[in-house]
Amino acid sequence: MSNQKSETSQPVIKVEHTERHGINAQSGTLRAAVFGVNDGLVSNLSLVMGIAGASAESKFVLLAGVAGLLAGAFSMAAGEFISMKVQREVFENQIEVEKRELATIPGEEIAELTKIYESKGIPSESAAQMSEAVMKNQQFALETHAREELGINLDELGSPWGASVSSFLAFVGGAVIPVLPYFFSDGQTAFWWSVGLSGAGLFGVGTMLSFITGKNRLYSGLRMLLIGGLAAAVTYAVGYLLGVSIVG
Repeated sequence: MSNQKSETSQPVIKVEHTERHGINAQSGTLRAAVFGVNDGLVSNLSLVMGIAGASAESKFVLLAGVAGLLAGAFSMAAGEFISMKVQREVFENQIEVEKRELATIPGEEIAELTKIYESKGIPSESAAQMSEAVMKNQQFALETHAREELGINLDELGSPWGASVSSFLAFVGGAVIPVLPYFFSDGQTAFWWSVGLSGAGLFGVGTMLSFITGKNRLYSGLRMLLIGGLAAAVTYAVGYLLGVSIVG
């Protein structure tokens, strides 16, 4: 009787996994930046068009545009800072509570982690062994409990100042586009340059959003152009009607 192991000849299928998640797999930094630029562009374009419709004076359009840029940017920055600060404080408080529990009632924490692993389909014995192994390293135990029990990743708490500054810069980057021509020109020339640059900016933001949403670039760009253009047209019409009624 042969002692050699019998081997069944089966085809070996090699599967090459190509990472296709791209930007969607990254953090929310790009997402926040694109939306910040979009907010700045659409809101300030609407403001500029509203003032342009109400008044032919380019200096008023420029003043309103700069005021809208600064007000919006500082509002975005302050709101993002407060939001991130409060969120981080809440997470830090939850982590501190978890840290105390790990130090004072480790048995209960092992039981909690075991139940979490069991709920994921891991056999009870293996789940208990994994939980006990995790508890041998205090820092690793804290990170594991924060992630599994609280849904918090200690490496991704976020920086309030970083979020605030990035929101400010992103908003300014979008809001400056419709105002820019009024720094160098006036009248109808500045108006049409503002419309053209803003249209290009809206289309560009739309194509950037396609990297996040996975939609067709042309479709995404045209959709953003249509939405932003419609908002600008409405505010222009409202500004024009108000200007006529006030002057007339």
